[in-house]
Amino acid sequence: MDNRSTFFTDQTQGVFMIIKIISLYHGFLFGLVLAAGLFISANVAAQSAVTQQTIAIDIAAQPLEQAITQLATQAGLLIGVDVSLVAGKQAPALNGRFTPLQAIGQLLKGSGLTVVENAPGRYTLEAAPAGHTNSNAEAVTLPEMKITSVIDPDAPDNPSYQKTKAFSATKTDTSIMETPFSVQVVPRAVMDDQKSTKVKDALENVSGVRPQPSLGGGGGFIIRGFRTGNIYRNGLLSSEGFFGDFDASNLDSIEVLKGPAQLYGRTEPGGLISVITKRGLEIPYYSVEQQFGSYDYFRTQWDAGGPVTEDKKLLYRFSGAYQSNNSFRDFISGDRKVFNPSLTWRPTDATDVTIDIEGTEKFASADFGIPVIGNRPAPIPISRNLGDPNTPTGDQSSVKVGSEINHRFSENWAIHHRFLASLTDGSTTFVNPAPAFNAVAALNPATGLLQRNIFTQNSEQEHYATNLDVTGKFDLGFSRHQVLVGFDFYRTYNKYGTKGQWIVPDPNLAINIYNPYPSYGISQSTFDTAFLTSSAPGTNFSVIYNNWYGVYFQDQITLWDKLHIIGGGRYDWAETGRGRSDNFDTADSLVKPNIRKDQGFSPKAGILYEPWKELSIYGSWTTSFGANNAPAADGRTFDPQTAEQFEAGVKTQLFDRRLTGTLAYYHLTKDNILVNDLSTADPFDKIANKQRSQGIELDISGYITDSFSVIASYAFTDTRILKDYSGATAGNRLANVPKHAGSVWLRYDVKKFAPLNGLSFGLGVFAAGKREGDVQNTFQLPGYARLDAFAAYRMKLGPTRLTAQINARNILDKRYYESTDPDSNVAPRLGVYPGAPLTILGSLRLEY
Repeated sequence: MDNRSTFFTDQTQGVFMIIKIISLYHGFLFGLVLAAGLFISANVAAQSAVTQQTIAIDIAAQPLEQAITQLATQAGLLIGVDVSLVAGKQAPALNGRFTPLQAIGQLLKGSGLTVVENAPGRYTLEAAPAGHTNSNAEAVTLPEMKITSVIDPDAPDNPSYQKTKAFSATKTDTSIMETPFSVQVVPRAVMDDQKSTKVKDALENVSGVRPQPSLGGGGGFIIRGFRTGNIYRNGLLSSEGFFGDFDASNLDSIEVLKGPAQLYGRTEPGGLISVITKRGLEIPYYSVEQQFGSYDYFRTQWDAGGPVTEDKKLLYRFSGAYQSNNSFRDFISGDRKVFNPSLTWRPTDATDVTIDIEGTEKFASADFGIPVIGNRPAPIPISRNLGDPNTPTGDQSSVKVGSEINHRFSENWAIHHRFLASLTDGSTTFVNPAPAFNAVAALNPATGLLQRNIFTQNSEQEHYATNLDVTGKFDLGFSRHQVLVGFDFYRTYNKYGTKGQWIVPDPNLAINIYNPYPSYGISQSTFDTAFLTSSAPGTNFSVIYNNWYGVYFQDQITLWDKLHIIGGGRYDWAETGRGRSDNFDTADSLVKPNIRKDQGFSPKAGILYEPWKELSIYGSWTTSFGANNAPAADGRTFDPQTAEQFEAGVKTQLFDRRLTGTLAYYHLTKDNILVNDLSTADPFDKIANKQRSQGIELDISGYITDSFSVIASYAFTDTRILKDYSGATAGNRLANVPKHAGSVWLRYDVKKFAPLNGLSFGLGVFAAGKREGDVQNTFQLPGYARLDAFAAYRMKLGPTRLTAQINARNILDKRYYESTDPDSNVAPRLGVYPGAPLTILGSLRLEY
């Protein structure tokens, strides 16, 4: 972009303005919340209620360390302890309703330990004084001691693959076993073991989720057959731009809610991807990691957090990464910087306020992959790049400013406010096939001659999202209720501009895919000349506007502790508009006259029955509403997208409830889906159709023994285009969706053989069947099975821990293809993305 040197300054000034607005707004809101809290909760009495409130606990007999971890997870407690105090000790089974202190006391019977209450919900386990008898009813007061380890499911170094709760499913603290929807969580431990640096890598562990990038970026996914470019961040819709992807350095976990996410506006019906970022820590933790590997890969990653003040009312977290790499693809390289500071303030035990900032700058080469010959990817080396080594490097900068306020009026009632501003600026240049969306005209399969030209695109995006939720619990007769009422607002403003040619080829830039070397080395003057032209003169600058707000409610009803019923609904109001011209000012002036307004109601319902604590049987019905914002060839706009899903399944917890599994069947339909109208030359022209996806999914995660952990998935996905208003693709399968796909990742920790204590190793298989490459079903991507592995050794160096690890990806060096371009920049037949060959990565991580 011509003004990149000034945009980052403007962006920074914009961030400071956003922070100032947030501060003023939050100051006002916080004053109202605090005043209401003082009026309703009477402060001290509410704090005491935290300790006296009974909660349902169900824990099997097992090692004390795991029992305390499960208690912390089920009850939402923070329990600190020196792990040497609980090593080798057993805990009895615990089932019933207890106060937190009573529950901890029961687990500690006969252990020689006692519990200290530091604050409501925060406890420390200590060696009992001589002659002390453990009590179930009250905590003892002991001198303060240093906590050397924390049994906390959210601890940065927690190695568990098991997560028992997922915020995204209900926006409450409901366990997954009591949620009548399919929801999976990829915890931090899995990302660390697999060395996932992007969300794309981590989501390979979840059934029914497939990557579908564009220009080599990692921001597009297919869930249950339907593509989504949206990723939520801490409950709010975020933006990574058209060339971006989420870096994993700041992630605590990734949640995937399958089907229409009815509580959230502007989601795709296949499912919702939500990343949960790292927050401030009560216990100091510091780590730095250096990674290095194939293709000149270098990555430095850090994470630091702890209390700023002695009373732990102010907590901080600072994580981030710097990465530099080349690629197995010719002429492709990347450079990425990520910085993530976060600050949490707790003025009272009932209130917390978090502000976090994420800054990212990425430089990378665009890559549209390789073309198709016949019905398979062309038989050329997967390293071959059909662009040019002199192509300018693409870049993208983004800044996110987020905040969250939580105030608990009492143990049962709370209010939550979240805000997120995303500012993104990106520019990408590539030597693309021409015509980009007509593979027949662009590539001669007999000679291998590919017609090309030069094209560049740039985008400036502003995204703002906020919501306000009120949650409460109460009993009504013999039923227990957990209710949620909320409001959210989302607004995006996107300026998108193009230069160069993607329709008319330049004969001088033609390249032979079998012998490309004579065509490499395009001069700078050729690039400059191309940038003075446009394939869409008069319409190559667009302004896209979306304004969306909605209200929603939800009631989770529990009967007899075994039957869980959920009901709710959401009403949306959406405004969409788009203006196109030969400059941004004129395009902007055309938005308002062309705004379309839509509104709609989306209900949902679900029921779940727990005959035993180890088994849940559920069924649910969900719907969704989504506005369309794209023109047809005749200039008209489209009715909103609607979707409906029926789902039924079984959830189970095996091996003393340490291993969680979900088996689900679903039937999902979506109407008014916009796809490219291939009958026109304009890639922005759309046409609507109706599609269906149905299938069976299985997800398993957790640990079978203290040493053996697993995360696995399988998906059978049957997709079809039910109705095509152009009449060309009805009955076809959806693109890039395999009928069969799955993964298994196993980890074994050596714990009972002293000479090898600290050694871990693992093995994983990631497989997918044959997939259609486009909606016309003219070619297929072959199935594959990729084998990965890792080995790590952890050792103590005084008060610190050093972990040396090696990962191997695609050990058997199999040739495979991940996906095709989704008609975003080139036709799918011209853009097949190959998977990486054998790749080795080593790392050293120091923690203290």
